[in-house]
Amino acid sequence: MKVLGIVCSPRLHGNTEILVQASLTKAQEEGAEIELVTLAGKTILPCDSCRTCSDTGKCHIKDHMQDIYPKLLEADGIIFGTPVYYWSVTAQAKALIDRTYVFRVKRNLRNKIVGVAVVQEASGAVAALNVFSSFFTIQKMIMVGRAIGFGREKGEVKNDKRGMAEAVWLGESIVKYIQSHEVPFIHERNFH
Repeated sequence: MKVLGIVCSPRLHGNTEILVQASLTKAQEEGAEIELVTLAGKTILPCDSCRTCSDTGKCHIKDHMQDIYPKLLEADGIIFGTPVYYWSVTAQAKALIDRTYVFRVKRNLRNKIVGVAVVQEASGAVAALNVFSSFFTIQKMIMVGRAIGFGREKGEVKNDKRGMAEAVWLGESIVKYIQSHEVPFIHERNFH
């Protein structure tokens, strides 16, 4: 069982990466093989709507998505992470989402078990979650949870006990659902 974390922040080692890593660490403790991919410093060009992928099953754009595509396909579970940028997801997150159009025809991401970790300074997490929720619905992925952390300065999210606890719960939930198709009840967790 493999769980992939994708950090869609333009900053390395920031709050979003900390939150996703907390989820992955718990997933590993629960028996998963884990991998972390950060989009910081990578080139992911926007989809140009050429629709070549509808015929070929491959995206013609040659950039870092070519390395990410097989990771998405190999993973049993995926945790996406984004900070809130202007009350939504980052441009990196949106580019990644759009470029998965290549999988839409054959529904290659169907039934992937997914979750989202969002870091906000004060607001905007709901809008970011809605973007991912729509993406999961279109790709027919199964969302089992989310974590919302607060912070702006690097490392500040570590002080958000609830957000960090939600991230741990998310990692556990991904693994438990892959194993048994059941999610641990959130009310059993102490997020305070």
